[in-house]
Amino acid sequence: MTITIAKEITDILPEFQVLAFNMDIQVDSSNEKILSQITEYKEKYSTISLPEILSLDRIKEGRDAYKALGKDPSRYRLAAESLLRRLSKKRDLYLINNAVDIGNLLSISLNRSTAILNYDAIVGPINIRIGRKSDEYEGIGRGKIDISNVILYEDDISPFGSTTSDTMRTRITNDTNKLLVFVICFTDTYITESINECEKMFKELGNVANFERVKVNYGRDK
Repeated sequence: MTITIAKEITDILPEFQVLAFNMDIQVDSSNEKILSQITEYKEKYSTISLPEILSLDRIKEGRDAYKALGKDPSRYRLAAESLLRRLSKKRDLYLINNAVDIGNLLSISLNRSTAILNYDAIVGPINIRIGRKSDEYEGIGRGKIDISNVILYEDDISPFGSTTSDTMRTRITNDTNKLLVFVICFTDTYITESINECEKMFKELGNVANFERVKVNYGRDK
């Protein structure tokens, strides 16, 4: 699988990178380890205020990146911020399956948006670029959403995800047996820690096999 970040992104966000991983998994309901970690995070973030969420370094860097791209982060929130806001309001996280639930835990732990994707639903090379006005897709549980001026991922078929929401086409189902995971880094801080946390969470909580980091290329001027 070839993954390339378009130069139009790094022209605006020079430190931007995507950490990509693939792994084999048996999709099932979340186990006790996952549920215990969810409870721990619920308790940890139940007293955090909105100003405190917005002041977190990696939430702030994501919001600043959205502004640089021309997107209002208050209207189109990063997935990581949405999860933290939910916990701060003492609301439960949606329980989907072990793969998605670990992805949410990873996003909360890193304060960075993650994408948990069905590897086999992706066709051809992946291009990571800035969304255009003509781009739209059906977000999971959100209907059609505006993905212009946000960072999106597309394959030979169409866009299939963004830093705000993923699509129905690449969602995780009980038939999924291989994951592609993205961790979105708007700056080059906390990279090693993000790599290690991703591997730790999926191996310890998801019992995944064949965990592998995937090389991500950078586009250049033609």
